[in-house]
Amino acid sequence: MRFSESLKKTHQFQSVYQGGRSYADRYLVMYVKPNGLEINRIGISVSKKVGNSVVRHRVARLVRESYRLHESIFNSGLDMVIVARPSAAAVGYKEVEGALLHLAKLHQVIRIFLYMDH
Repeated sequence: MRFSESLKKTHQFQSVYQGGRSYADRYLVMYVKPNGLEINRIGISVSKKVGNSVVRHRVARLVRESYRLHESIFNSGLDMVIVARPSAAAVGYKEVEGALLHLAKLHQVIRIFLYMDH
């Protein structure tokens, strides 16, 4: 993740939960709060309700990879916390990627490029 850092401390997560906006879909919940910096900071939360440690780490990796590959289209200056729902344990990369991009569009935090064929 070239343009982003990780949220690691509990108080950083709490700040985004309390001061940010949230949208949810079937697999993920995304909280977004402006941070006043030039970079994005992202935190991923996967609780024990999702599954055992192997499943939780797999879901976290899917979310992290989805963000990494689309990082360049996200606006900068945001703190984001992405929380995996239990239903995320049973899906693959494409579903997680679709959920992440869908929530980013709802938050209006991605730049949408229009390509037209002439």
